[in-house]
Amino acid sequence: MTTRRWMPGMTLLVLLLGHAGLTHAQGMSAPEVPEPIRVPPGEKLLLETHASGAQIYTCTRGPDGRSQWTLTAPDAELRDASGAAIIRHFAGPSWQHQDGSEVTGKAVAHASPDPDSVPWLLLEAVSHTGNGVLARVQHIQRIHTHGGQPPPAARCDAARQRAMARIAYTADYYFYGPSGER
Repeated sequence: MTTRRWMPGMTLLVLLLGHAGLTHAQGMSAPEVPEPIRVPPGEKLLLETHASGAQIYTCTRGPDGRSQWTLTAPDAELRDASGAAIIRHFAGPSWQHQDGSEVTGKAVAHASPDPDSVPWLLLEAVSHTGNGVLARVQHIQRIHTHGGQPPPAARCDAARQRAMARIAYTADYYFYGPSGER
């Protein structure tokens, strides 16, 4: 009998907690970033992720004939707030969501708050595939970077041409789309 008296109250509590979680998911807010990498007005935050992986560099001959490290591709896994891996990040730069949608972008602005880490970026979508969450993405921010800078130039010389180096990095990626869509 005691259990019955508490059931309606517990049901209400469960419903309220569920609603609070939904409100939090819908109420994501864009991070504070330097002016050059701010998303244009009229877009809303669709997805927030944390990446860990590597920036892959290849030792190449530069236009001046000198050896240099050139970014070949990122290789990272992006996780949601609960820690679930939901996106794979690879050459393009491209991001492929577990729902099958994919976006490829190009960097349009950068900021370098930490000289020991890869720059923060604003990327603009240039192509999409699939019908999932990334199909609506117009801009992507890469911020809070740690690591990922190329190896020292001295480790890239004529004898090491085409050598590759994987440099660990972490970052937060924010995906934005039209504010009129859900």
